[in-house]
Amino acid sequence: MARTTTSASLPWIWLTMLLALCLQVMPLADGWQIWRPDWLGLMLIYWCMKAPERVGVFHGFVLGILLDLIEGVPLGQNALLLSLLAFLCALVYPRFRAYSLLQQAVLILVLLGTIQLVEQWLRTLLGPFSIHLSFLLPSVIGAILWPWLTTLFRAFRRRTAKG
Repeated sequence: MARTTTSASLPWIWLTMLLALCLQVMPLADGWQIWRPDWLGLMLIYWCMKAPERVGVFHGFVLGILLDLIEGVPLGQNALLLSLLAFLCALVYPRFRAYSLLQQAVLILVLLGTIQLVEQWLRTLLGPFSIHLSFLLPSVIGAILWPWLTTLFRAFRRRTAKG
């Protein structure tokens, strides 16, 4: 049986994921924290849709554990969330590839919003935390960034394939 290969190599995938991890934990002023897109979630979704045979739940779990250790949250919280995100991506993968960029952005909003909602639920279970609708802002910003991120990676892939 022939195995399909993608142009994305595993070191390139991990490099972009670690860059997203750095962007995710980069310090921002207090007022700007709610405007930070979920960079790690966006990258995980991108690679789960681009190379599903190479990136999956395991990658989400490892990146989540790293994020847990960096942020100092209860161990496994982000690992659970990113694993769930990768699993949801695997579920919608066949339909996702057929959608236009605008439809993909709406689906990204739903996926990231679901993960944000589960994260808020976990935070209320693990300690006193008030829920406010501003927790959905990273999902909205991620959905807005999705077409540009996809176009940027597509152009970069074409450029590296030529030269």
